[in-house]
Amino acid sequence: QVQLVESGGGLVQPGGSLRLSCAASGSIFSINTMGWYRQAPGKQHELVARITRGGIIDYADSVKGRFTISRDNAKNTVYLQMNSLKSEDTAVYYCNALIRSIATPRSNVDYWGQGTQVTVSS
Repeated sequence: QVQLVESGGGLVQPGGSLRLSCAASGSIFSINTMGWYRQAPGKQHELVARITRGGIIDYADSVKGRFTISRDNAKNTVYLQMNSLKSEDTAVYYCNALIRSIATPRSNVDYWGQGTQVTVSS
């Protein structure tokens, strides 16, 4: 069984910073792309940032220059450093990873974390 566990959400004032972490654990053979998505009330689920195993990165236009995604392959962990936070960044943030498990090493499966709330408010 594979799990993604997120941490680091919370309440922050506009202009502040937060760092999210997501650790994958379990019967992992390999991890390909890892990323962060978010969903705000009344809005669609959207990609925030993602990073391949080799370090190729994509960002949503709305977070470019403010958010930084990184990963530690040895720890099976992905991070999202969020700076200059705005009220419109308020959402539940979900970790995502494309993983091959030991049981099925030839199949990539999408896994999701449980979500962590980020609230930007004064």
